[in-house]
Formats: sequence, structure tokens, C-alpha cells
Amino acid sequence: MIRNATKKDIPEMMKLIHQAQSYFKRNHIDQWQDGYPNEQQLLNDILKKHSYVLDNGYIMGTIYFAIENDLTYEKIDGQWKTDHQSYAVIHRIVIDENLKGQNLAKEMLLFAQHQCNKKNIQSIRIDTHQDNLSMQSFLNKNGFEYCGHIFLENGAPRIAFEKLLNKNK
Repeated sequence: MIRNATKKDIPEMMKLIHQAQSYFKRNHIDQWQDGYPNEQQLLNDILKKHSYVLDNGYIMGTIYFAIENDLTYEKIDGQWKTDHQSYAVIHRIVIDENLKGQNLAKEMLLFAQHQCNKKNIQSIRIDTHQDNLSMQSFLNKNGFEYCGHIFLENGAPRIAFEKLLNKNK
């Protein structure tokens, strides 16, 4: 079941984030190696009701999903698929490393798409580190298209993707 995250979920969510940070470090991916995301970031997301968890009696995964304009997506070295319309964003999609390969990330993505369809939002944007090949593969397999490069608030470059949604699917 996918539900809004609560403050009580933060320790389990941080466990998953620490797993991802360790994975990135082992694979020489300079993503999430600077203390981000942290408990305060998760709390802020929870308070805004943009943080969700995949809960099966314990937290199996977490995702940031919001229908909002993302400041880091205003400038792109490339071209978004949509322009001048509302879109959704996904950040920090994380699955328990012991459960990878069970389509749980896809389940969370389908949840986000369903929320978009209910609100007549036509696209989802997401970004990832250039060395995060597993996320790039996931995005490509799930209909996201490469759009260009963006820069995070701290200046770090990221590869940007967007998926156009078909309300009939």
C-alpha cells in the first residue's frame, strides 16, 4: 500500500536512504554523498504532504511526488517535452536494497501516474546523476525521455527526463 509518509516513518525512510548512499558510494556515484537527503528534508516533505511510502507492515520504499513547479527545472540545457503547463515531479525514489527487482519502484511510479491522471496533469519530470545508470535504465524502460541537463541549487549537474502521460493508460 502506498500512503502519505508520517513523522514516525522517518527512521525507516532514513534506513533506505542510507542503503542508497552506500550503494552510490560503492559504485563511485557522487550522488547523495553530502548529507542530503537528511531527516529535516524528509520532515519538510512530509509536512507538505509530498512524501509517500510503500508500506507492507514495514517501509519497503519511499518517493517524493508533487504536482508543482520545480525551480531547478526552470533552466534546462536541452528542451522539456512540455512547456507552459503544470507537471508533476518525482524525487528520491528509493527501494529497500533487499527487495530490488520486484517492480516496487514501478509500483510507486504507477501510483504517481494515477495521481496525475486524477488531476489532469500531462507529464512527470525527474532527474538523476549522470553515473546512476540503474535509474536511467529504469526511466527509459518506463517511458521517460531524456530532455537535457539541469543544475541543482548547489550547482551539481543532473540529467533531466520527462514522461508524457496518456490518460487512457
